[in-house]
Amino acid sequence: MTLRVDYRASFALVGTVVKWLSVPLVAPLLVAVYYGDGGIAAFAATIVVAYAAGAALESVGDVEDMGAREGFLMVAATWFAVSLVGALPYLFAAHGVPGVVEASAPSSALGHPVDALFETMSGFTTTGATVMESISFDTHSHAILLWRQLTQWLGGMGIVVLAVAILPELSVGGAQLMDAEAPGPGIQKLTPRIAETARALWLAYAGITALEIVLLYGLHVGGLAPNMGLYNAVAHGLTTLSTGGFSPEARSIEAFSAAVQWLIIPFMVAAGTNFALFWHVLQGEHDHLFEDGEFRAYVGAVGVVTAALAALLFTGPELGLGEALAPISGHLEPALRHAAFQAAAIVTTTGYASLDFTAWGVDAQFVLFVAMFIGGSAGSTGGAVKIVRWVVIAKALKRELFTTVHPDAVEPVRLGGNPVDEQAIRGIYAFTAVYFACFVFGTAFVVLDSTHIQNFSILEGMSAVAATVGNVGPGFGVVGPMNNYQPFTDASKLLMVGLMWIGRLEILPVLVLLTDAYWRS
Repeated sequence: MTLRVDYRASFALVGTVVKWLSVPLVAPLLVAVYYGDGGIAAFAATIVVAYAAGAALESVGDVEDMGAREGFLMVAATWFAVSLVGALPYLFAAHGVPGVVEASAPSSALGHPVDALFETMSGFTTTGATVMESISFDTHSHAILLWRQLTQWLGGMGIVVLAVAILPELSVGGAQLMDAEAPGPGIQKLTPRIAETARALWLAYAGITALEIVLLYGLHVGGLAPNMGLYNAVAHGLTTLSTGGFSPEARSIEAFSAAVQWLIIPFMVAAGTNFALFWHVLQGEHDHLFEDGEFRAYVGAVGVVTAALAALLFTGPELGLGEALAPISGHLEPALRHAAFQAAAIVTTTGYASLDFTAWGVDAQFVLFVAMFIGGSAGSTGGAVKIVRWVVIAKALKRELFTTVHPDAVEPVRLGGNPVDEQAIRGIYAFTAVYFACFVFGTAFVVLDSTHIQNFSILEGMSAVAATVGNVGPGFGVVGPMNNYQPFTDASKLLMVGLMWIGRLEILPVLVLLTDAYWRS
């Protein structure tokens, strides 16, 4: 039986994206030249490899017709391919470029291929989990750390969505590509042409990123954020709107003033909002934002988590949260600030930390653990299950209870006043079931494979897996916000690389590639 998938066309488009990945690689190359602290040869060599490998792959086939099958393969392969290429700067920085000597380059902790792949996959999927044991300019150049941030920004709105927006050759089958990559159950078509929709989403994304960078640097100029210089402002703008969470500061956002923390909160909330709503607002259709049922549920979820955490932090000593919270307990402003910050960071899967929440008590950590599964809106840069799926599941459950009492009633599930297709509901059930199956399997594997880590608990294993498959980033204990994923074995790291990959692509588009029906029937 012949194959039903034109894999050559899919791989040719993968090559196109990989080839054009050489363009954003120029930014860290220029930073390396400016700061002179290493990375010039590493990024120059990666640009050459990306262009040459992409061009070679591009030549394997021609794109005549892009169907859904080819779209699934192209999107899944693209994310893995760009992660492989994106790992090269770390490896070149650690070991040097063959035949090239680069003077005064800081040593790199990412010289192991598995670690480099982990860091890059974590970047492009906007997970924010890191294997870097030391995050500083003493161990990594400005260029390397900027590339780390830039991978998250590129992956936030979607590499393929960006490619559809700017590359004419990807306009063929652009709708299939965006549906396969877009976070959430489907993507809203904003304009008659799908390429224009992709550009609209990316312009909104880039515009809000630029606004945050300007405001962060403005705090620095105004004396409210002494260490938020231009480099840090750019780095955190890139990793907030992407819900990424990578920071060039080892202590994440704890390293900055309360003013910075308050400013980042609304931008994290914006990053977890469906970007199509911002497009409607810019068109003067402001009612779309507040009439959107998913947006109201999303804001409500962030509010509930914030309120629960604020209550626990404010009354800390009485609930046994310990001396670590002495500066917070009984003080309204820090309790509200840290509660709102961590609620937004975890629900939207940004993964920033305004302090080490592993010092919080069991109750507060439980709230954060549950929040890891909520996720942002469909069409946002957030990960996890997504709030729209929880809304549909809740309404479908309510309907089941109603039809149990009234078996002859016809009661469609409605979202935003419109009935939800029954096939879409079944898809949401399937996704959620597979999501938690991956979580259970991953937890079992990681816990059994981590007996070498002293005092490693099941909760730490659960949080590590939830944080990777949900693209959240930090977990608890050994993988807490001030720690890293370095203690895990290569086997566990590779499993988490896979979890980050399928989590960003929402699992089913990747798993369908493993079925015989996809290839032959």
